[in-house]
Amino acid sequence: MHPLAELISYLDTLPEPHILCDRDYRILAANKAYRRDYGGGHAIVGQTCYAVSHRYNAPCDSAGETCPLRQSLLSGQRERVLHLHHTPAGEVYVNIELAPVRAAHGEIAYFVEKMEALGVSHGLPDARALVGRAPAFRRMLELVARVAPSDATVMLLGESGTGKELVAKAIHDASRRASRPFVAVDCSGLTETLFESELFGHEKGAFTGASMRRIGLVEAASGGTLFLDEVGDIPLGMQVKLLRLLETGTFRRVGASEYLKADIRLISATHRNLRAMVAEGRFRQDLYYRLNTFPILLPALRERIEDVPLLAEALLARVAAGRNLRLSPEALERLMAYDYPGNVRELRNVLERASLLCDGDVIQPEHLPPEVIQGDDALGLSASAPAQGKTLEDIEDEALWRRLAIHQGNRKTLAAELGISERTLYRRLRKLRDRFGSVS
Repeated sequence: MHPLAELISYLDTLPEPHILCDRDYRILAANKAYRRDYGGGHAIVGQTCYAVSHRYNAPCDSAGETCPLRQSLLSGQRERVLHLHHTPAGEVYVNIELAPVRAAHGEIAYFVEKMEALGVSHGLPDARALVGRAPAFRRMLELVARVAPSDATVMLLGESGTGKELVAKAIHDASRRASRPFVAVDCSGLTETLFESELFGHEKGAFTGASMRRIGLVEAASGGTLFLDEVGDIPLGMQVKLLRLLETGTFRRVGASEYLKADIRLISATHRNLRAMVAEGRFRQDLYYRLNTFPILLPALRERIEDVPLLAEALLARVAAGRNLRLSPEALERLMAYDYPGNVRELRNVLERASLLCDGDVIQPEHLPPEVIQGDDALGLSASAPAQGKTLEDIEDEALWRRLAIHQGNRKTLAAELGISERTLYRRLRKLRDRFGSVS
């Protein structure tokens, strides 16, 4: 039997989708799993991999993509990339692992390409998954795909409203712990005593009102993933106990003497600058380094504004299920021109409000809030005003003024969202009154 025939026969026994390509991107074989998941009943052998995967008429690197075959030719090694791949069900993100196969004289002759769908994200609107196609989103997703199969501790960084819990759940769902619990903890607003009891549980009689033993969220997440949201708000006194959990994998219920073993994967998130908090003595340095094993920065919506149409379609399916609402071109134009200080959370709120105001099937500009319809001019500031001559503090003041104008809630909440003290906020507000006049 020819060695190539033996290789093709072997690939057909593998459960994951595999193809065999030559140096000219031509598909020489596709195993049963590939034909089932990606073939759609069409002929695959003889076509180029880029035509089948992306509907391109030129290699990926000629179309601005990262081409694993080209990379492998240059490096001579195995390569991994995350690509949007066409399937019978639409476009999905796929982890591609490509390995070169060398001929007897040592030159690379073929490539074996293995594909694993990253089922938690899509390049098309999907009410159940992370959605996006923008470069910033794809860079973030590449890191998610890399870290998800491991048990590494992950830190999600980024502004409020960027979807940190959704990304944490995506990491969990793409991990070996996917069938086990995903437990989310909001660390903001918890006192030290309450935080310890919530996280580690307590014994009967441990404190007034503890009438029975209660397991904590660490035990509830056993075998799965514990997500600590706004980890920058954890009291200093509790940080040492969280550090012990990470270092030893053990914890103790409040009022108990024995230590229990924890089997969890920890993901944390914050919009605060933890490095600055460490320098100020407000966050433990050793805990910071433990949590920051694998940081992932979530892009702000303004950094992936081209994803707004996809996100809007997916979000409308969530906030107005069954109505088949769509955006008029004029409304979509307004949404694309807005900078979203509240990120995806704000886009969702804008669309939910619009869906309630819209009696028909098409959302029009008049259904959108004033700040979206008119941009910064609605707040008395022009987003396109030249920045020449402005100091960084000037720019920050203008951004704070815009945020205050659209903020719904008290100033204590605003200070918490901005990551500053109430005293600092009031000092800045006095300055803003002098500069812009009345502040609500």
